[in-house]
Amino acid sequence: MKIHRIDHVSVNVNDLSAAKAFFLDLGLEVHGEWEMEGEWLGRVIGLTDVKTACVGLRTPDGQAWIELVKFYTPSDEQDIQIPFANTLGIRHIAFAVEDIEAIVAKLKKKGTEIFSEIQQYEESYKLCYVRGPEGIILELAEQIK
Repeated sequence: MKIHRIDHVSVNVNDLSAAKAFFLDLGLEVHGEWEMEGEWLGRVIGLTDVKTACVGLRTPDGQAWIELVKFYTPSDEQDIQIPFANTLGIRHIAFAVEDIEAIVAKLKKKGTEIFSEIQQYEESYKLCYVRGPEGIILELAEQIK
């Protein structure tokens, strides 16, 4: 028995179209789009009266993907939570990028919240945290060659 890899990360969103557009603009590609509902899905995720819409987005190399999910029913009774980098739980999605300066400049121009200027970690990485749609925290990491 062994684990092979992380298959995907799922992110629940209210505005599926806006979240999809953000990640496409960042450079991800549509892996698939689908809707699901019904008793079987409810049994899998532990909810009743479930209806969802999903968009799978993958990195250009196809090695990893994220699943954006909009729950039509049941809806979350809370508003969007805006976490901080130290908030407990799953906190960010890290992307290995090329030309971090250009990506951060593009995101700034579009009004994306940037946590700090690009920081260098030793002689290995340039790093920057940004806040995507609906509070999603992204870490951008460019390996220094």
